[in-house]
Amino acid sequence: MSPQGVEFESLNVALPISGSRAPRQLLDDINLSLAPHTTTALLGRSGSGKTTLLRTVNALVRPTSGRVLVDGEDVATTNPIRLRRSIGYVIQETGLFPRMTIARNIGMALELEGRPRPEIAARAAEMLALVGLPADILPRHPWQLSGGQRQRVGLARALANQPSVLLMDEPFGALDPLTRAEMQTMLRSLLARVGKTVLLVTHDLDEALY
Repeated sequence: MSPQGVEFESLNVALPISGSRAPRQLLDDINLSLAPHTTTALLGRSGSGKTTLLRTVNALVRPTSGRVLVDGEDVATTNPIRLRRSIGYVIQETGLFPRMTIARNIGMALELEGRPRPEIAARAAEMLALVGLPADILPRHPWQLSGGQRQRVGLARALANQPSVLLMDEPFGALDPLTRAEMQTMLRSLLARVGKTVLLVTHDLDEALY
């Protein structure tokens, strides 16, 4: 497999239950390969383990057994901070820092790496343009934007550090139907241009197919 893909090898995740000898099996012998530069939609009912599987990629959930490979490396032996900074992560409701400006939200990963301020500012403006937002919102705060705009900013932040892998956990679930349709169209076009390996979690069949 290409070193820029993601692979799950005999992956199991079990959760110990207080007072019970048998743990709850969340993921059972998952074997799945995501080819590089492709988008894979993970479809399933609530509680089926979609988000748990997604979070094993950036080591937010540790396997009970089996392996997850990202960029050819076992995430269990990779520094978790370095791993998470190398993976874009977009969640429902964006997870933006409310007291920070849009510019600082987008550039946070670059700031943590000690990049020069001019480089961070230029990258933030570039990412905003990529997701279809004007640069004049950079000094604003998340509460001053619409839900759709905040979700675009969340996507811009996830892409700012040029990750090879992008994780998306029901990113449009909290949006109204019209905004959601607009965001899906934007995302489909964007992903065709940036060439990332994408794992998108959703319980919406139409969204998965689109």
